[in-house]
Amino acid sequence: MTDSGRTDSREHYFTASPATPDERRPLDVTLAGRRVQVEVAPGIFSPGGLDKGTAVLFEEVPDPPPSGRFLDLGCGWGPIALTLGLLAEHAEVVGVDVNERSVELTNRNASALGLDHVSAVTPDAVGDDTAYDLIWSNPPIRIGKAALHILLRTWLPRLTPDGVAYLVVQKNLGSDSLQRWVESDLRMPCTRHASSKGFRVLEVRHP
Repeated sequence: MTDSGRTDSREHYFTASPATPDERRPLDVTLAGRRVQVEVAPGIFSPGGLDKGTAVLFEEVPDPPPSGRFLDLGCGWGPIALTLGLLAEHAEVVGVDVNERSVELTNRNASALGLDHVSAVTPDAVGDDTAYDLIWSNPPIRIGKAALHILLRTWLPRLTPDGVAYLVVQKNLGSDSLQRWVESDLRMPCTRHASSKGFRVLEVRHP
């Protein structure tokens, strides 16, 4: 992506090891109704603040249950994982990202906020049999359809039998076709939970 408010203009945020200088800076942001300070850096998704899609996700989804195992798929600097951690202090929250800088930032931000039940890892650090009660994600649509399908095919089936996933996707970037693909390819019930500000929030259930 080339919008400097979303990621560095010289590289994609889904690069495993960003080449841009790791120049950390503080960012004041409101998460779960609480004003907090986090750390961000170039070469990750939305280093300028909370992106519009994630903000819509927060506005539209129900609060998480008080406990369980939750996944933030594509964690960036951690807004979703941190919010889940702030709302559900008895849950185990894991952020996953291929971007190693994002993983480090999420871990540092969780530690700074005293969220010992929140952590971030790269995908290869997660066991194949790990299941999740809740998945919140602003998936990286711009990695391309094939790569996105591999990503979702890997993680969405890890929902527990009563689990649910919420994905926020921009309408003009294929939210409706993605909904059809989840239903036809993964054979998982996928409905439009909400539509707001140019985004769809898709709800995915265990088949």
